[in-house]
Amino acid sequence: MRLTGKVALVTGASSGIGAGIARALGAEGASVIVNYATSKNGADAVVALIEAEGGAAAALQADMSKESDVVRLFNDVIARHGRLDILINNAGVAKFETAESLTEDAFHKQFNVNVLGYFLAIREAVRHFGEDGGSIVNISSILSTHPSPGTSIYAATKGAVDTMTYALARELGPRGIRVNAVMPGYTNTRATEGNFAGELGERLLAETPFGRFGEPEDIAPTVLFLASEDAHWVSGESIRATGGARGV
Repeated sequence: MRLTGKVALVTGASSGIGAGIARALGAEGASVIVNYATSKNGADAVVALIEAEGGAAAALQADMSKESDVVRLFNDVIARHGRLDILINNAGVAKFETAESLTEDAFHKQFNVNVLGYFLAIREAVRHFGEDGGSIVNISSILSTHPSPGTSIYAATKGAVDTMTYALARELGPRGIRVNAVMPGYTNTRATEGNFAGELGERLLAETPFGRFGEPEDIAPTVLFLASEDAHWVSGESIRATGGARGV
């Protein structure tokens, strides 16, 4: 139970990779805050699974692109637990468009959640971490280094995540705060449903040495490692969790 006594917040945890991470943290003894923007039922279901597995969890709503929501979320966490030790920045938006069809709306929606939302959460986490520091894990993507056609804006947000991870690790290290990122590969989630069909799916699968697409449970152990004291000497890293896929 590597996280006994720790309090962890996972943003965007009502389904997919975030849900898998929340369950993994709960199984290791952390009290887990399952954040959601709109899917209360999904978040409640994740909480129920964590509790059924012997863990402790609660669901809290906040739109991570809105400063007032983010401040409220962290205040609620502190009111409930009196501390925060781990932040997993996972909430994200993906809207794939070609260059000819790019829209201002798609740009702002993705950057507001995927980049601004991460910064806002980190700002509040830093304000509430204790004297012993804390661990921040940002969920990036294989697309940050190997973007596919139609993913330019999303890939740009994840490139920003990788850069902020390194920059903030340098800034926050003297305060005992570690900042790392995990770059999932092609992973089956509700958000990617239908993305791996047809010729593209065959190409992506051919690029994955393990011969299958990932599942949230494949990503969670890497995040768990970075969140725990096992990674006490790891900071400023973006670690690939791709099943060996290098991108197309």
